[in-house]
Amino acid sequence: MSTNNTTSSIGKVLPLELIDKAIGSKVWILMKGRTELVGTLQGFDDYVNLVLADAIEYSYEGGQLVKTSLSEILLNGNHIAVIVPGGTGPEN
Repeated sequence: MSTNNTTSSIGKVLPLELIDKAIGSKVWILMKGRTELVGTLQGFDDYVNLVLADAIEYSYEGGQLVKTSLSEILLNGNHIAVIVPGGTGPEN
């Protein structure tokens, strides 16, 4: 009996393909801990290290939301928990 492998690959999107489609658009990054960032994805590598431009870092200090503007930042993929393509951040 033969199996049909073509149907098993239909509709699958690999994680790095999804990130690649988000290059040049806004992404919302949730880091391990209490830090979040929103910025334009400029690039990434196989370790999911990300480069963001025109980023805003959101951190929580003493229960208050603190915003920091960053022109460009390199994020270590080991510290990224979630990537939300098209996300606008915690304020919206």
